[in-house]
Amino acid sequence: MAGGASCPELVGAVCEAGALGFLAGGYKTAGGLYQEIKRVRGLTARPFGVNLFLPQDGRPADPAAVEVYRHQLAGEATWYETPLGEADDCRDDAYDAKLAILLEDPVPVVSFTFGCPARETFHAFDRVGTYTLVTVTSAEEALAAQRAGADAVCVQGVEAGGHQGTYRDDPADEGAPGTGLLTLVTQVREAVALPIVAAGGIMRGAQIAAVLAAGADAAQLGTAFLCCPESGAHPLHKRALTDPLFTRTALTRAFSGRPARGLVNRFMREHGPYAPAAYPEIHHLTAPLRKAAATAGDAQGMALWAGQGHRLARELPAGQLVEVLAAELDTALSDLSGHAHRSTS
Repeated sequence: MAGGASCPELVGAVCEAGALGFLAGGYKTAGGLYQEIKRVRGLTARPFGVNLFLPQDGRPADPAAVEVYRHQLAGEATWYETPLGEADDCRDDAYDAKLAILLEDPVPVVSFTFGCPARETFHAFDRVGTYTLVTVTSAEEALAAQRAGADAVCVQGVEAGGHQGTYRDDPADEGAPGTGLLTLVTQVREAVALPIVAAGGIMRGAQIAAVLAAGADAAQLGTAFLCCPESGAHPLHKRALTDPLFTRTALTRAFSGRPARGLVNRFMREHGPYAPAAYPEIHHLTAPLRKAAATAGDAQGMALWAGQGHRLARELPAGQLVEVLAAELDTALSDLSGHAHRSTS
C-alpha cells in the first residue's frame, strides 16, 4: 500500500505473469508517483492498479500525547544518532494532487485505504474508465462503499500485514479482537452486491480457493510477495519473514500511530504499549529512526510489516510465484470439485 516494497519492478513482473499488480501510492509525492507509473508502463502493457491513502479527516492528534511519546523515543534517537522527525507534517499525503494525476492520465484500477472517497470521486473515475476498489474491515464499511459508488471492495481480515484499513481509528476499540478473513468475507457477501477481493494472511493457492468458496471473487496477496527479488522491501525485512528469531506478529501503533501488523521486535515491545493514536504524526516522528535502524542493519528497530502467514513466504521470482499460486489454486479447486462429486454420488 505504501513505501518501496510494491515498486514498479514487482508490479511489472506480477502483471506480466497474468495477475494484477498494484503500485503503492502512499507516502510518495505526486511527482514521485507519476514517475513510478511511467516506469510500470515501460515494464508491462497489462492492466495494473494504484493504491491511495485517504486524508485523515478525523480529529487531530493530541499534541500532548505526541510530545510525551517524543520524549519516550529520545533514547532511540541517541542510540541511532539521528534526530526525531517532525510530527506536524502533512496529514493528507498529497491526496488531491495524486487524484489529479490519476484522472488526467488514467490507470486501469485505483484502490483506496483508510476511508471511502466521496461519490463525486467515484463518478470522476468512472468517467475516465478507471475501476475503483475500497478497502473495508466490516460489513458496515462495505455498505458505505457501495452507497458511495465503488465498483468493488477489498475485504481485509485481521490477519493482514501492515496497516489495518478501517475507516475509523478509534482508541476506544483498542484490544477488541478483529474479524478473521473467512468470517468477514461471508459477512460482507451477505451485506453488499459488489464484487469482493479478499485480503489478509493468504500465502497459498489453497487459501485462495478457500476465500473463493466463502464468496470472494478474487484474492489479494501482499506478504507472500515481499521476499521476491523484484520486491523493494529491505533485505533485512525479507530475511526476517522466515527468521526463527521472529516467531509472531502483532498489531501495534509504535511506528505510525495507527494499528498495523508486523513482526514483533524490540521496538514494538518497548514502545507499542505507549504509542498514542496519532496517525500520521507518529509515522513522521519515527521515520528517521526506522531509516537509521535499516542503515545500521538492525531489524529490531525497523517496522517489519507482515501478515500472520509470514513463515510461509517463498523466495521466488514474482512471475514464478504467480504461476505456483495459480497451479496450487487449480489443484485445490479440483480437489474440492472431486470431493463434492463424491459427496453427492
